[in-house]
Amino acid sequence: MEQYELDAIKRITTRPARDYRTLAVRGLTPVIGAEVTGLDLTRELTEDQLAELKTAFLDHHVLVFRDQDISVEDHKRLAACFGELRPVNPPPEHGDPYVLEVATAPESANVFGNGWHADGTADAEPSLGSMLHITRMPEPGSGGDTLFANMHLAYDMLSPKLKELLAGLTAIHDGAHAFRGHRIPDGYLPPVSEHPVVVRHPETDQPLLYVNPAYTSRIPQLSADESQAVLDLLFSVVPNRPMLACRVRWAPNTLVFWDNRCVQHHATYDYYPHTRFGHRVAINGGPLKG
Repeated sequence: MEQYELDAIKRITTRPARDYRTLAVRGLTPVIGAEVTGLDLTRELTEDQLAELKTAFLDHHVLVFRDQDISVEDHKRLAACFGELRPVNPPPEHGDPYVLEVATAPESANVFGNGWHADGTADAEPSLGSMLHITRMPEPGSGGDTLFANMHLAYDMLSPKLKELLAGLTAIHDGAHAFRGHRIPDGYLPPVSEHPVVVRHPETDQPLLYVNPAYTSRIPQLSADESQAVLDLLFSVVPNRPMLACRVRWAPNTLVFWDNRCVQHHATYDYYPHTRFGHRVAINGGPLKG
């Protein structure tokens, strides 16, 4: 491993530990993810609890809450503490317009999210984050883990020369890419947007790598061959560096909240032909800046 890669890891792993008073936070790995205990999500959070939860969210990017038997209204109330709820797009035919049912049918040959991505990066203003509450696990009781990767660290571990190349570049994110192998719903026009290849987190101002194979189609400042070569290189960063990621093992009534601005995730589909069910609520974000 190169020295600049080691330095990037040390910057995260040597941070002083937080002293929480209203909840407990246990890291999943040294670089991303934490389990939060001491909160009952069926109850409205106090100002102090919410302030500490927001701090943990910015520090760890992925928060896991176990044994939370919450209603859909509890779920939405928690998400609303972090911003305006984001309507499901394309909208569901039935049910709550802010709640996405995450359901895997026994005959599903594949599922959305079974590959590294961030949600909805083709939108002009991608979501701040998502909260997924799983209530029913695959019948054998195992499988369906989700991996989450720290895209701040993914950028920090790039070589200085590659960072120079990426500075000022943008990338086209095409919503039709995410439907490859799936039918686009009738009447739905997938969005297309252009974002910096390297963006800064709107709350921490820390740089992060912002391309993913599910949505990113090309870099317009480069030729087609150059664009594909650079994107292939960047797409390989996360799968080739397991140290960037944590693994969340689901159980019934687990809720996970991730920062969609600086995290990619991979919903592992390893439980065919069994089923899984839950609800996801997303939170509106804002424009991305380099």
